[in-house]
Amino acid sequence: MLDERAKLLLKALIERYIADGQPVGSRTLSRASGLELSPATIRNVMSDLEELGLIASPHTSAGRVPTARGYRLFVDTMLTVQGSELTPPELPAEQPQKVIANAAQLLSNMSQFVGVVMAPRRSSVFKHIEFVKLSEHRVLLIIVSPQGDVQNRVLFTDVEFDASELTTASNFINTHYAGLDIEEVRERIKQEVVRLQGEVVKLMQSAVNLGAEAMMPGPQEQVIISGERNLLSVSDFSSDMGNLRRAFELFEQKTQILRLLDVSSKAEGVRIYIGGESQVVPFEELSVVSAPYEVDGQVVGTLGVIGPTRMHYDKMIQIVDITSKLVSNALSQHR
Repeated sequence: MLDERAKLLLKALIERYIADGQPVGSRTLSRASGLELSPATIRNVMSDLEELGLIASPHTSAGRVPTARGYRLFVDTMLTVQGSELTPPELPAEQPQKVIANAAQLLSNMSQFVGVVMAPRRSSVFKHIEFVKLSEHRVLLIIVSPQGDVQNRVLFTDVEFDASELTTASNFINTHYAGLDIEEVRERIKQEVVRLQGEVVKLMQSAVNLGAEAMMPGPQEQVIISGERNLLSVSDFSSDMGNLRRAFELFEQKTQILRLLDVSSKAEGVRIYIGGESQVVPFEELSVVSAPYEVDGQVVGTLGVIGPTRMHYDKMIQIVDITSKLVSNALSQHR
């Protein structure tokens, strides 16, 4: 527990460090806090804050810098977000892919850091399935979504199916399961084993398994990232090539970011992950500010800003919050 004096000094230290990027000494802190305290008193308070793990002392300086734990306390209990003065451009109601790409770029441009957007989750409902024989043991699976998207996959079968068997299988699936979630179809087919011929059931099960994969985009499609090069101009990274390399590796993989955004989509409002505490972006030097976006009132994805822990969190919260609303409006109008 911190007393009010310690809270005020920690707040002043973090705000000064965010603004300047330089370790904060007792004299600077005395001026920044506006408190009538002696340098010795301030040094004692800073020593207490350091013992609590809220600030740290770089080896090359007598000043202190915030730790991830200090930033977390600051964000949770001391940060005040004023009414937004941002006037971002509108996102036109275009194809979802275009809206998402524009949103990632908008986040990057406004924050001067990295903008990330998780694409809207695809529906796993199918409208129509068809089997086409390619050769003795190869069958082409054609899946049509309610939106008209077409996915093709090749099935390798243990036995040879003739055209009538393939027609029977596709007719059965379309008659009984069209319009259902593909996971529900998977469960129902398990219960139909008795009614259908064994090999045809295997074909259907293989089709549903492949269909589920086909309708689930990979990380490269699911996460749009814009502005990675902005980190080159951030002193926290440009002065440490190891940090910069790790950050770029994270952006290339995308899967870790996808997991983080997926978790964020289950929360309401803006979420902030600081300096590795998410365990998904495990870097002390990176923070993530994220928020879900909606289509017609249903959360379908998440977007956010990734930047250094030394960022203006109040401004990033505004940027992310506004962009999530813009994306929600653009996608809802497009439908």
